[in-house]
Amino acid sequence: MKHFLTIKDCSAAELAELIDFSTQVKAEKKSGVYPYRLKNKNVAVIFEKTSTRTRCATTIACKDEGGHAEFLGTGDIQMGKKESIHDTAVVLGRMFDGIVFRGFKQSTVNALAKYSGVPVMNALTDDAHPTQIIADFMTIKEHFGKLKGIKLAFLGDAQNNVCNSLLIGCAKMGLDMSIGAPKAYWPTQDIVDYAKSIAKDSSIIMEEDPIKAVKDADVIYTDVWISMGEENLPGSTKKFHQLTPYQVNEKVMAATGKSSTIFLHCLPASHNGEKHINEVTEEVFSSKQSLVFDQAENRLHTIKAILIKIITESDNGK
Repeated sequence: MKHFLTIKDCSAAELAELIDFSTQVKAEKKSGVYPYRLKNKNVAVIFEKTSTRTRCATTIACKDEGGHAEFLGTGDIQMGKKESIHDTAVVLGRMFDGIVFRGFKQSTVNALAKYSGVPVMNALTDDAHPTQIIADFMTIKEHFGKLKGIKLAFLGDAQNNVCNSLLIGCAKMGLDMSIGAPKAYWPTQDIVDYAKSIAKDSSIIMEEDPIKAVKDADVIYTDVWISMGEENLPGSTKKFHQLTPYQVNEKVMAATGKSSTIFLHCLPASHNGEKHINEVTEEVFSSKQSLVFDQAENRLHTIKAILIKIITESDNGK
């Protein structure tokens, strides 16, 4: 694994190895063990979008392992303004041992990987959110002891980066996935066709009825209905009203037919009493079924595992 750009690029074995390694580094941290596998390594952290979990996780991951994370916001570097992505990538590759990118276009992170000459990790683009999915699967495996055979139901905007990556990840790792959304917000057909083509041990179901979508689900997952940067776009109000029936509430949780169902959300979440209807109610978000803060903590351990994996394997010439 020279880079970590999309879930699609990883084999099932590589994903399983990352999840298990994430569990290992979490246990190390809890025990106060710091092997410093990134000692004297410098990582450029390029963020076009703001973040809480990803930024903190990346900074702490590097520090825990003896490395340094240099944060570069849009006001700190010239990339895409006075300097091309190509030139920025080459310069950063001469100075840093790895690059973390969180931004808009998948083509930007792909270019950084192509031209920098150092390992690159995609911490979010409009198309994909692969680091989030490793944390999601780690959380599910911690709770249920397995991934294969688990049913995950995603409700809401199923065209977003999280659902795209979950769809492919579930297909690779043997989870059944059910999507509950209006047809206008189903994933694009090419992503669905690809996921179905590799889903040898799992099923993929598209459903407009949210109650039918969550039947027998072990995991109910949702995300914000209006993504970062979309707040003032034309049609956002219409989108909000179209997705209102897909709110995760106590009725939806009960519709699984299982008392063991857990709730996941990649955060930040809208849930605590705003005037509009939220994608999840406060009752579900704060319930015992909600593992959202375990999931958030696991972003640290999974990002640490990914950085160790791609940077140390690059050093070893793999």
